Amino acid sequence: QWQLVESGGGSVQAGGSLRLSCEISPRTLTRGCMAWFRQAPEKEREQVALIDRFNKTTITVSGEGRFTVTVDDDKTTVYLELDSLKPEDTAMYYCAAREGFCYVGATYDYWGQGTQVSVSS
Repeated sequence: QWQLVESGGGSVQAGGSLRLSCEISPRTLTRGCMAWFRQAPEKEREQVALIDRFNKTTITVSGEGRFTVTVDDDKTTVYLELDSLKPEDTAMYYCAAREGFCYVGATYDYWGQGTQVSVSS
């Protein structure tokens, strides 16, 4: 089982930055796959990024190079760096985990509670 706890969301002005964190317990990212998703009001959930146990990363949303996903050395916390934020980045951001391989379109079994990102113009 994976327990995921997100933090780091907040309200920023356009052009600002945030770093979201997802703490993993009791497992670590030594197996499986982690991903970030977001869901804006009245919109479908979309995948933002994923990272596997080899630290291979994929940004799956058109972020124009503004998003970066990383993991700490202990592989217990996954980060999503959001730079040059735009109002359209406003959404609830979730981290998710799965036991299997990382690939776009995979399903995830474990989810955090989400952290809100609000960007004003």
